[in-house]
Amino acid sequence: MPVGGIRPYDGVRHPAQLVVRNGRIHTGDPARPAASAVAITDGVFSAVGDDATVAPHIGPDTRVVDALGRRVIPGLNDSHLHVIRGGLNYLLELRWDGVRSLRTALRMLREQAERTPTGQWVRVVGGWTGEQFAEKRLPTVSELNAAAPDTPVFVLHLYQSAILNRAALEAVGFTRDSPNPPGGEIVRDFAGNPTGVLLAAPAAGLLYSTLAKGPILAPEDQLGSTRHYLRELNRFGITSAIDAAGGFQNFPDNYAAVTELAERGELTVRIAYHLFPQTAGQELDDLRRWIGMVSPGDGDEWLRCNGAGENLAWSPADFENFAEPRPRLTARASQDLEAAARLLLDNGWGFRLHATYDETIRQDLDVFEKIAADGAFPAGTRWLFDHAETVSQESLDRIKALGGAVSVQNRMMFQGKAFIDRYGAERAATAPPIRAMRDTGLLVAAGTDATRVSSYNPWLSLSWLVTGRTVGDTLLYPAENRVDRSTALEMYTSAGAHLTGESDVKGTITEGKYGDLAILSADYFAVADEDIDRIEALVTVAGGKVVHAAGDYENIAAPLPEISPAWSPVARFGGFQAATDVRQVEGSGARQARALTDAATDSEEQRAWRERRGDFDHVPHVPHQSGGALDPLDGCF
Repeated sequence: MPVGGIRPYDGVRHPAQLVVRNGRIHTGDPARPAASAVAITDGVFSAVGDDATVAPHIGPDTRVVDALGRRVIPGLNDSHLHVIRGGLNYLLELRWDGVRSLRTALRMLREQAERTPTGQWVRVVGGWTGEQFAEKRLPTVSELNAAAPDTPVFVLHLYQSAILNRAALEAVGFTRDSPNPPGGEIVRDFAGNPTGVLLAAPAAGLLYSTLAKGPILAPEDQLGSTRHYLRELNRFGITSAIDAAGGFQNFPDNYAAVTELAERGELTVRIAYHLFPQTAGQELDDLRRWIGMVSPGDGDEWLRCNGAGENLAWSPADFENFAEPRPRLTARASQDLEAAARLLLDNGWGFRLHATYDETIRQDLDVFEKIAADGAFPAGTRWLFDHAETVSQESLDRIKALGGAVSVQNRMMFQGKAFIDRYGAERAATAPPIRAMRDTGLLVAAGTDATRVSSYNPWLSLSWLVTGRTVGDTLLYPAENRVDRSTALEMYTSAGAHLTGESDVKGTITEGKYGDLAILSADYFAVADEDIDRIEALVTVAGGKVVHAAGDYENIAAPLPEISPAWSPVARFGGFQAATDVRQVEGSGARQARALTDAATDSEEQRAWRERRGDFDHVPHVPHQSGGALDPLDGCF
């Protein structure tokens, strides 16, 4: 069938499976930076150019997608995403990502509690902060109790705290006799009873171990949960992710779902995974066992091992709770790191290493330079630091000298206010020093660190790189520490491919590379800065297969299986809460009007909440210029 004047060639010997035409294609390839059409054959780009270039590749069965003049980009690659753990739990979680008011968030929670069967929890795990709400605050324990009097509710806020309702406290067994674990605090009332608030002080172990007490999905439902989560990532144009492993992610048990999906050919995101020792004191045993089971590079284009990390041992790890003072590492941190690093390097393993503060990074670099001085740090080893919010220029130079790289995430978009409150705006302006990293000549890739802090939506992270603003619209970075849109996109595509040693096969729209791309809902290079985070993909293609389609392209992607369990929050609310239809992006004026509407909608809820707190009990009678009494909700009060 002819499409826009293009007819299939009956004599094509090896026709393309997919052609995308009439697009404004940003290839990311310096040799051919722009195109209007591409052909994908056997999962790889077979032609990049214009209609004339792709026409000889079109056969009777080739699917031709008209981009209708929309922006097309290479498939996005999140270089630090807890995709495996996120997939196992996605259908269990109520997502507040993108929700604009606490009132709406609590309504969602109340509705979900009514849908949740006895024995199950309602859990909100990351992707949000109080700064995104019109009310600019967190929910209270009383509000959780009112919304869900009988169903356990666990709400995780960043790396800082968790809020549990009364039913959840009973479910996890916290009482006045429960001791505080090291690095954590169970907040108590005057009688010593737990209030429902848990604090990372500064370690988040208490938060995560409490969450781990909740029910999990059955193995078959974990497969479905992972499929739905990967499709949710496809919704935003993600076609690759580097899994950073993490606590409570055991190998090989918790990798079973992605392994089975890979064997079935049902992965829609390419995953390069890392392995993370789970138990303090047993790290070397874990690493030795894994070295005997798998090697970096094992796997295929959809699922492959990429090394160890983001922790190699527990003692060298710092914590990223900016509401608390910087933690001091134990005396054995360097010794433990050296033993793990030498074991990995001796066996040809690369690694990534979690490090928030420059003090940690300097100590780690001392270890690596000691190993290098012995000739045991081979040139060409792929290794990197993750996060690095307070890294110094001296440390950047040392990383460069050792051949390392850096992966940054938009954690400051969610934790920027806490950082400013503790360290000040001047230090926040270079946390992390993105431009200095690049100016040093380091490979710098970008990601989210989702799902327990940041949202998995990559357009939030891209917005952060370009605008330097938090989700609460606080300006963190001056122009000198922001990057342009093309650079930000390169950090989210080809840079990640370099981290996994796959730059020759993905990261740009280039003939011979994997056929991964996204047709966007709005032109990333043209929309206002404040609208970057509203972009989604209308079509996402991975390996020549349409894995997501929306708007004008609905129904050209294969449907997913029904959500199971049927009471899943995702079945009712979906994942990221977009404010508008993906087919249009509002201008800044409309966005401001919507924000005012959100705030106005919440005014009565705010008044009732403040009355219950007694905020109005001692409000003085102060005359306005017009002669009336002072309204305690007056915008100038």
